[in-house]
This record gives sequence, structure tokens and C-alpha cells, in this order.
Amino acid sequence: MLESIWVIPAVTFASFWLILFFGKRLPKHGAEIGIAALGIAFVLSCVAVVEWNARPADEVVEAGHETGALEEGHGGAEVDDEGHALGEVQTLALESAVEAEGGEGEHEAEPIRSAVERNLTWFSFGGVDVTVGTAVDGLTVVLLFTVALISLLVHVFSTNYMHGDVRFTYFFAALSLFTTGMLLLVVSSSLLQALFGWELMALCSFMLIGHWWEKKPNSDAAMKAFLTTRTGDIGLLVGIVIMFFAAGQTFDIAAINEAALSGAMAETALVAGAAALFIGVIGKSAQFPLHTWLPDAMAGPTPVSALIHAATMVVAGVYLVARLYGVFWEAFDIGAGGVNPIALIGGITILIAAALAFVQTDIKKVLAYSTVSQLGYMVMALGVGAWTAAIFHLFTHAFFKGLLFLGAGSVSHAVHSFEMKDDMGGLRKFMPVTYTTFMIGSLALAGLFPFAGFWSKDEILLGAAENGYRLFEVVGIVGAFMTAAYMTRCVYLTFFGRYRGHGHPHESPPAITVPLIVLAVFSVGAGFLNFPGFERFFELTENRVFLLAGVEHHSFEVFPAVVSSAVVLAGLAFGGMLFFARHLPRGVTARSGAARAGYSFLVNKYYLDHLYTGVVIGSIKGGIARAAYWINQKVIDGVVNGVGIASKRTGSWVYRHIDQQVVDGAVNGAGFGAEGFGGILRTIQTGRVQQYGALLFGASAVLALTLVIFI
Repeated sequence: MLESIWVIPAVTFASFWLILFFGKRLPKHGAEIGIAALGIAFVLSCVAVVEWNARPADEVVEAGHETGALEEGHGGAEVDDEGHALGEVQTLALESAVEAEGGEGEHEAEPIRSAVERNLTWFSFGGVDVTVGTAVDGLTVVLLFTVALISLLVHVFSTNYMHGDVRFTYFFAALSLFTTGMLLLVVSSSLLQALFGWELMALCSFMLIGHWWEKKPNSDAAMKAFLTTRTGDIGLLVGIVIMFFAAGQTFDIAAINEAALSGAMAETALVAGAAALFIGVIGKSAQFPLHTWLPDAMAGPTPVSALIHAATMVVAGVYLVARLYGVFWEAFDIGAGGVNPIALIGGITILIAAALAFVQTDIKKVLAYSTVSQLGYMVMALGVGAWTAAIFHLFTHAFFKGLLFLGAGSVSHAVHSFEMKDDMGGLRKFMPVTYTTFMIGSLALAGLFPFAGFWSKDEILLGAAENGYRLFEVVGIVGAFMTAAYMTRCVYLTFFGRYRGHGHPHESPPAITVPLIVLAVFSVGAGFLNFPGFERFFELTENRVFLLAGVEHHSFEVFPAVVSSAVVLAGLAFGGMLFFARHLPRGVTARSGAARAGYSFLVNKYYLDHLYTGVVIGSIKGGIARAAYWINQKVIDGVVNGVGIASKRTGSWVYRHIDQQVVDGAVNGAGFGAEGFGGILRTIQTGRVQQYGALLFGASAVLALTLVIFI
């Protein structure tokens, strides 16, 4: 399966076309094709995980080994059979490694599973072969499992949630294509190929966020998401081009990582390329300051929100940094500690998004800002050198965030609204399954022991502390407190107090509750994959780049975990005091100008939307548009019209003076001359033989006289 991993995205891609062409003719209007395809993809992903786990550790890499400059090919390094640059890094068979370590342990070599790659030449230009293919390692199989499972559950959930929708078949086709984009990105061995999956998700997000395009806010949200992420993608494209040339004219991800870690890339190109790539990550993964599109994307159907936030789209940026970690590690000197752009952006995003979640009344927007904050944790983790923790948090977050979004969908299915303050409250009595599973997801998100979020978030905080990023450890702890507090508010407004809606809420059908139960199980159990002394997740995802860079993995420690747990409990207690005990201060914003200004600042989302929409886009639509219109009318059209008028006048002059007088005069003169000469000849042609004889005799006499005179 590992060598044929391309089958997984191929299955979902085929599903898209089958649903599109045949879905409306089927009993379930195409949903059965999508579910079957995702079921197959999930089974194949499980097979891939099992095969990878059973694969022997057949490659030994000296951790943190310095490598030499690259030569021609992949920048000049020695290359293996698959065309990957090796530099001076020793990659040995396991038996040779045992012999090397048998003495005094001179070589700190660690056996790992070697990646499985298959590449074919896609096209050639200028003597450069561009390949297309697949690369499978632990990171790949973990993401495949996660994406396939979440998407499968979303498909099942959607059969009931989207029942009766006018574009039901179209929705399922787009959902399959959306999943295909993420799967293609995950299995790609080259940046150019990965770009197709990256942009395919952008297209599908536009289609699905604007699914109900009849309402202008929905189409506006889709356009905002598309254009904001495209802004980031300008950086991504620039970064890919820089990496191509800096790594010796190759798009191969493994070769680019090796070139960066071996010192073969020029420092300026490395830093510029990494910075440009990271701009793409900021847009895709909704990091500050390009995070504004994600909360507005809640205009789309709730299953789409779950898929975007849990397993596709926004996690693609985190995956890209993790996959090209050698580039970012060297470019931003992550191993040195202190501050770097990745950690800084991630840390800022954690806090600003958590603060915004406090003032939301729409349950989906609370979860949306929660996602932005949690993505900040993942990005910050990569910035502080906690690679495994970042991927582990991506993994666990997929389950409890998918659970929370689908739980919000279950609630809205019952009350026909997402407004917590106006239309919810007291729902735990009417929707026990939804309430229980939502509570599990909330506690996992808050990071309370023993739920999945506790283990992954604790690893991030530990990594920040141990790698010399104490400031970002504090940021993570503050973010954990805020997360626990705003989720307490969300749970209270939704499930406690009195019911404030107008309908008769009831528990959702099995098509909705079964996916909730499955995700709740993973939200509890997924964290134990990195349980102290077990750490199967770390063993599965450890890879060559991780070791070459010398990235440290820190195992669980009790004291930091106790501290983080105490902070989470304090956040829950604070939220409970404010909402459950009803000690929420009243009239603070009316009495205090500072409080009123702060609240307004949060409600207006730091005025970033005003900056982007009102100032930037407003100026483009307003002053800049008017200036462009004036230039178009007065300058461009003036030049065009002037040329036209001049051409017309020139044509008139040419017609009058050249065509009529010269050309026509010459033609008419030739005609008149021919006509006059013809008239003279007619007087000679009388038909009298005597006259012709006389003329002939006269002409002969004149000719004879001429000859006598001149000769």
C-alpha cells in the first residue's frame, strides 16, 4: 500500500466525478458514492498506518550531523537511488549502525524507518526533469488517517444535516473534491505537485463556503476567504520559485530539506524563501494578521466548517511547515531559542483569537476563533522546535474540533439557529448525547487531564520551556487559561440555564449522533498514543529531517503538566464563577470608558476588517478606482481617441490629395490619352486599299530617305 499510496486521493477524485455525473440519478443523490469512497480511503489509510508501523527501522541518521556543501544535481550533494541529496550525512543499513555504535558509542546514530518514494518524470525544460510522485513517511500516514476519518464522518453527518438542500448532490461532489485536495497535498513528493492540492482546497473552500450563495453575506464570505488566502499564496509561489533555484533546480521536498540542512543554500535565498513560504502559511492557516477570513467562513454549511477546521485547509499550512522543517529550522535558527517569526506569529495568534472568542454570541464563531487560537499553538510549537508536539496537537485537535463543530451543527439542527444568547440554553435536558459529547470536546480543547488536548498541549508548553522559549511557554499557559474560560461560557450559554428559543428542541438522529460519539472516543483516547513510556506517535512520525536538524523531543514531565492542569482548572473555575455562579459584573462598560473601549475593540475584531475592507479595499474601490477610471477615460481613451481622430484626418487628406488627384488623376489621364490616340487611329483606318498603298509607299520613301541621309 505504501508504494501505491496515490490510490487514496485517486479514489476520492473519482468519487467527485461519479457524483457530479450520476449522483442525481441515485437513490441517495450521490451521498452513497461519497461515503463509499471515503470508506475505502479510510480503510486504505488504516492499511498504510499498519504497514508503516510494521516497517523495520532500516535507516540510520546521525542526529544533528553537520553536512558539507552540495555539488551538481541536488545542489551538488551525493544522491541516493531516489535522487535525494545526502551531503556528508551517513545513511547506513541498520547492521552497519550497530557495528559503528558497538565501541564507545562514538556515533549517536538512531535507526528510523526510511521514507517510501515513487517518482516519475512529469516534464522537462532546459535540461531539468520535473518529477511527480508520492512520498510516504510517518507524517504522511498519520495525516491520511486523520483526513480520511474526519471526512468520512462529515459525509455521514451531512446526509441528514443537508437533507432536502437544493444543491445536495453538488455539495457532496465538492466535499469529495475538497478531501482530494488535502490528500494530494499530503502524499506529494514535490512542491509543485503539492501546490495543486493546496490550490484545489482553495477552490473548494470558495465553492462550499458560498454554498448558499443566494444570500449576499455567504457569497461575500466565500470571496473574502478566497482573496485573503490568495494574498498569502503570492508569498507561497515566490517561496517555491526561490526554493527551486536555491536547491539546485529541483522541486523535490526531500532534496530541498537536505540542501537547507547541509548548508548548500545561500543564506539570503534560504531566509527569503522561508519568509515567502511562511506568508502562504499565514494566509492558509489563518494566522495573524490574515486570520480574518476564517470566522466569516462560518457562513458555509456546518459540515464544511468541521472539515475546514479539523482536517483540511487550515491545517495545510501547519503541515507545510512541518514537511519543510529543514528549511524553516535553518532559515530562522529555531534551535537557538529566543524569538523567531514563526514562534512570534503563532504566539500572537493564540492570544488575540482567544480574546475574540469571549465576545462572540454565535456558537460557530466561538469555535472558529478557538480554531485560530489552536492553530497558533501548532505554529508556535513549530517555531519553538517542538515538532512532534505540533503534529500531535494537529492530530488530537482534529478530533475534538471536528466533534465541537458537528456538535454545534447538531444543536442548530434542533433550534434552527447558531445564536447562543437568543435561541439556546438548557439544551442538555433535550439533547443528552449532543451535550455529553460536546462537553468531552470542550474539556479536550481546554486541555484537561486525561482528554486528548491535555497531552498535546502539554508537550507544546514543555517544548517551549526546554528549548529556550520561556516567553512562549507563558503565552501558551495564558492561552490555556483563556481557552478554558471562553469554552465554559460557550457551554453555559448553550446547554445550561433556561431555554430561550422558540421551537421544540430534540435529540438529533443517528446519522448526526453516531459521528459525535466516534469523535468523542478519539477526543478521549487519541492523547494516549504519546503516553509516557509508550510514545507510539513519536515513533511513528520520527523522520530523517527531524534527526538531521537535531530537533529535540521531550518526554512527559509531571511538574509542568501539573502547572498547566492547574491553569486550566483555574480557567474553568473563573468561567464557572462568572456564568454558573452568576458573578458576571454588570454595567462595567457603562461605568468605565476604558472597559467600553476595550469591549468595542474586541467586538470590532481589532478593526482589522475595517482596515482591510474599509481602508485597503475601500480605497481600491473608491479613490484608487476613481483615479484609475480618470486615467482610463482621460489618458488611455484620450490617446486612443486622439490616434483615431488623427487617423481619420490623415485618411481624409490622403483621399482628397493623393487618391483623388494623384492616383485617380494618373489613371484618368492614361484613359484620356488612350482614348485620344485611338480617335486619331480611327481616321486612318478607312478601309480603302489605295489609301493604305499610298501610306505604305510614303512610309517606305521616308524610311529610305532616312537611311540615305544618316547612313
